[in-house]
Amino acid sequence: MIHHCIRMTLKPGLSKEEVETGIERMRAATARIPAIRSWVVGRDFGGDYEYSAISVVEDLDAYEEMMNHPAHLEIDRLGLPLVERFMSFDITDDPDPEMGAKIAEIHQRRYDSTPDIAGLVSDLGEYSGSAAPGKHA
Repeated sequence: MIHHCIRMTLKPGLSKEEVETGIERMRAATARIPAIRSWVVGRDFGGDYEYSAISVVEDLDAYEEMMNHPAHLEIDRLGLPLVERFMSFDITDDPDPEMGAKIAEIHQRRYDSTPDIAGLVSDLGEYSGSAAPGKHA
């Protein structure tokens, strides 16, 4: 199992309605991705971020399907322009010592095939995580 986790803080000045609409769109998009076995999108407590999401997938094939699903790409295109700070990380019980590199390769292939998404991620005010364009675990 792979738990794909993201944490984010939104840009200042967004209205309450813009934030609520963005979070609901994220929930709706996540629910449309068949590879995701379970998920949560909501407020983040106990850290320096406002919102977080966790999506659980079975394996690397499902991870790649999730990352490239049209609903995921849609929410990236709608949501990333609203984000100031972003962190992503993955937790897995798979013992493969190359898992981090394999996950980073999935992200790199995604950025190579969707340069607009790579640009949106690169334009974030702050990004940490192995999935940043050009980074490898």
